[in-house]
Amino acid sequence: MWLNITSHIAKGQRYTIGTRIENKFLDLLEISYIAYFTPIEQKMEKISCCILLLDTLKLLIHTTWEAKIISHSQYGEVSQKLEEIGRMCGGWKKKLENPDKKNHTL
Repeated sequence: MWLNITSHIAKGQRYTIGTRIENKFLDLLEISYIAYFTPIEQKMEKISCCILLLDTLKLLIHTTWEAKIISHSQYGEVSQKLEEIGRMCGGWKKKLENPDKKNHTL
């Protein structure tokens, strides 16, 4: 999704903040993959890294929106996906903190 957005960003910003955001997305993908295959004793550290990267991405995306580098609709679309990823990471972390509990209540 971000790659489609960057093609519409002005060249100067595309190769600065646009590239930085793209690299953060790749870092998030990489660390989440590593977390998935990490032994259970070390998963919490990797998931915390995922959450930190996600928060950094949210800040950078918000900055691009504030600077009018991306449109309101693009910001909304990306923000919605980042929130969904955040819920997934949060649920993963919560499951590790309380392995005997279910993450939902009835």
